[in-house]
Parts: sequence; C-alpha cells; structure tokens
Amino acid sequence: MNAPPEPTGRLHGKVAIVTGAANGIGHAIATLFHAHGALVAGYDLGAPPQGDPAFALFQQGDVTDADAVSAFVEHVAQALGRVDVLVSNAGMDVFSPPLELSAQTWQRNLDVNLGGHWNFARAVVPHMLQQGAGSVVNIASVHGHRIIQGAFPYNVAKHALIGMTKALGLEYAAKGLRFNSISPGLILVDRIERWFDAQPDPAQARQEQEALLPPKRIGEPSEVAQTALFLASDEARFINAADILIDGGRSQLYY
Repeated sequence: MNAPPEPTGRLHGKVAIVTGAANGIGHAIATLFHAHGALVAGYDLGAPPQGDPAFALFQQGDVTDADAVSAFVEHVAQALGRVDVLVSNAGMDVFSPPLELSAQTWQRNLDVNLGGHWNFARAVVPHMLQQGAGSVVNIASVHGHRIIQGAFPYNVAKHALIGMTKALGLEYAAKGLRFNSISPGLILVDRIERWFDAQPDPAQARQEQEALLPPKRIGEPSEVAQTALFLASDEARFINAADILIDGGRSQLYY
C-alpha cells in the first residue's frame, strides 16, 4: 500500500473512495483508478492482498454501520486532503422465495444493498459540496431493470438504488455534484466462478450461461471498471442521474 499514483491519468490529483474494494468489481475499479492517478481509499469487510499497491489507505468495515462509515470518510478527507469520487460497490446476494424470507433477512438486504450506499453518500456529500464538485457512482445491477424470478428481494433493493441515485443527482446537480449508477449483468467475478465450480458439470453450466448472452461470452470486471473510470472523470461532467447497463444487451431480449 501507499504506492504513489501515476503522474498522469484521467483521475490525476483526485481522491477516490471505493467500497467492496477487496476483490471482484470493486478491486478492478480501485486498481484502474490508481493507474489513472487517483489516490484510492478502499473499504470492505474483507482485506485486499497484502501490499496491494492500488490503495493509499484501506479500512475493513461494514457499510451498514453509519457511524463507522462517517468516521472513515472523515479519516480519508483528513489523511488525503479531499474526497472527489465515491464508487459505492459493496453489496450482497439475497435470493429467497418471498414467503420463506425472514424479517431479518429482508432488513439485511435493504441495509446492505440500499442503506450502505446511502450511508456513504450521506458522508461524502458535505465534503463534495464544500469543494463544489464531486462524482458518485453506485454499482446497481441488471436486476434493477428486469425482474428475474427467484431473485427476490435483491431486485427490490437494486430498483430502489437506481431510483435513489437519480433522485440525489437532481438534488445536487446545481451544486456541482453528479450521481450515476452502473448496472452490471453477469460478470466473471470469484463468486460466479465458485457457482460454476459447484455445478454438476461446470463446463456445461458456463456454456449455458454464455449462450444466454448476445455476445456469447460473460463480462469481465475490467469492463465495469472502465465505465466507472469514465463516470468518475471530468470527461463525464454533463452525465448525471443516469444508469448504464453493462450486460452485453441481455436485458433487451424478451425471452
């Protein structure tokens, strides 16, 4: 950690917070942001590989703990001087038949997949308002666009997250802040690899999923990271209250 950022890049001189940053999409985003000159502060329940150069600082924590989130953001602002970008990526899969879902699991889904994003937004907005600029990128899901049977109540929270993102984008646009979301489809992260490995025929399961996608392949974390980089950069300064699907066109099919 504490490796200096590159002297040039689309985020040179900016400080970015990335949640869910220890692995998967979040780690791909943190790594790419660092390569483009950002000082990256990571936050996750887990830890990244020891000595990971992507992070100027990293803290383990729970996005549902509003006090811990607020303290972390204050620490970032003090240690790194400002907060320019938030990529709120932390989330969890919660899938259950509706009537088998406990009240506790219903609430945990909302606390993580919606409330965690709000906790971080609420903590960074005052800093961004003071600076007169800032970009927030929430990682939503294709489940926030299309209802897939068996994905309840995860899809409820993702619909709400997209709505919250658009609402905040309009509330703060005149103050120089931008709020956008990215909705990934099937992306080849570790948990998807583990799911394939757990199937009776992993190769067949992978082929079946690939066949459902118009490009006949599964998305890569780097492809989500490139979109987050653009939205975080000044090149996207007139993009606000928008959601970008990254699913190879799968959600546009009617079957």
